[in-house]
Amino acid sequence: MHSAELYALELSVLLFVVHVVIQATFARGEFGEKYLLSPRDEQRKVKGVIAARSQRALANFVENYAPFVAVDLGLIATGRTGGWGAILWIAGRILYLPLYLAGIPVARTLAWLVSIIGLLMMLARLAGL
Repeated sequence: MHSAELYALELSVLLFVVHVVIQATFARGEFGEKYLLSPRDEQRKVKGVIAARSQRALANFVENYAPFVAVDLGLIATGRTGGWGAILWIAGRILYLPLYLAGIPVARTLAWLVSIIGLLMMLARLAGL
């Protein structure tokens, strides 16, 4: 039977793919396919606002992804599933991307904070608190 933690893990992989596709789409618009299909020896920086936001949003997701996966798998492995932390984490991360792309600063930060609270809830559950 699927737990909330397993559903959140599955959704997180889909969200990662969405981040990558969005970032690549905006980068393609700036650099063209020839550059994106090359070994990218020449490092280029995106100049467009949305392209830069998508790049930063992907970097933020990657920074926050490893701790989520570690704690989530720990919960699944120990059978300490059933909390709301994973749901909060994935909900916050899903909201984060469109808020960041739209440039909504306070809401974006609140979405990130929701995901961090979810992560801390997961850690507390894993620790048996």
